[in-house]
Amino acid sequence: SSKTFWTTTGMFPQELIIGFPKCVKISKVGIQCYLVRTLRIERSTSIDPVGFEQCVEKDLQHREGQLQMEEFTLPEFQATYLRFIIKSAFDHFVSVHRVMAEGT
Repeated sequence: SSKTFWTTTGMFPQELIIGFPKCVKISKVGIQCYLVRTLRIERSTSIDPVGFEQCVEKDLQHREGQLQMEEFTLPEFQATYLRFIIKSAFDHFVSVHRVMAEGT
């Protein structure tokens, strides 16, 4: 729902981990968020959410009063878990409204 979101507790870094029922192939990752300055996306192929490897790290553009919509087209990789690490922000609190992963 576009009316729900996850918000940080005010200190950084903050992380959000998303798990899949099994290992999947991913070629594109997207996120809709608000006030995120630096974002890192990592992946794990383990049964448990451990052993993460960095996929991408990016400084996002500040969009006053608007959601940031970022898509990352990556070389296809496998993942059981994706970890989104918000390393820094434009304010004390940020929000994540949607996360998307495309692949097979």
